[in-house]
Amino acid sequence: MNWVIETENLGKRYGKVSAVDGLCLRVGQGEIYAFLGLNGAGKTTTLRMLLGMIKPTTGSATVLQSRVRLGSRVPWAQVGYLVETSHAYPELTVRENLEVARRLHPGIETKAVDLMIERLALAPYADRQTGTLSLGNAQRLGLAKALLHNPRLLMLDEPANGLDPAGIVEIRALLIELAHQYGVTVFMSSHILAEVSRLANRIGIIHEGHLLQEMAVNDLEKNRRRCLLVRVRDPGTARAALAAAGHLVETVEDGSLELRNQAALDHPDEIASLLVQAKTPPTHLSLDLEDLEQYFLRLVGLQGGMK
Repeated sequence: MNWVIETENLGKRYGKVSAVDGLCLRVGQGEIYAFLGLNGAGKTTTLRMLLGMIKPTTGSATVLQSRVRLGSRVPWAQVGYLVETSHAYPELTVRENLEVARRLHPGIETKAVDLMIERLALAPYADRQTGTLSLGNAQRLGLAKALLHNPRLLMLDEPANGLDPAGIVEIRALLIELAHQYGVTVFMSSHILAEVSRLANRIGIIHEGHLLQEMAVNDLEKNRRRCLLVRVRDPGTARAALAAAGHLVETVEDGSLELRNQAALDHPDEIASLLVQAKTPPTHLSLDLEDLEQYFLRLVGLQGGMK
């Protein structure tokens, strides 16, 4: 595997506070890697270390086969980034800001500004001062600046921040196109799990500075808990009948019954037949899958996950 990002025991402390601790990551070429975590989990600190903006306390990072060091210019000509907020000159227009960014990258043609304005749907705002832009359009401008020089690697901190639903869909399609058609690697932080599941190839979950879990998005379904939710008019009779048949039953707050054993999950029709025979037919029967937010909260040990 051609690793675009590698870290070894990467860590950052501020006094007695450990923002990131012992982080080991590998991100391959053409991947969209989503770095998930709550606010304060260490996502932005990690991005800033990968970009050479802050010096790690421990460990090292390599980006595009170059060791990241403060003050080094390698390999930033091939990296586009958007960290925390989109920075721009507020008194300049969108077009003027992009022109300033273009001149920082020798060899980029002047037409690249107009192409990026069109690509990021900024044409209606091209001659507007950036200080008057909405948060979503300011985010589009930040993405346009990050993409202007056709980077091999994009590092994005909450790229959907401030975007409306249509904008999120547009940016999702753009990032997928860049990765799949042009081999661009995308390393992005986010807390929007549902969006990440539609976009990323792999997910890393960070909590309190520690990498808790890495997985392919395709494996996410295997890790999400399932239960068979049953409602009946006589929960006591139903529970007794199910227990007698060897099923593990839990009663939830609203009086519904939950079954998690594999036999019940694989054959809900047999559960319905059993309850009919016990003269307490189900009024509701559904197979519930733990949603992404519940899965994340369970993983980091907070309330709200499926038990």
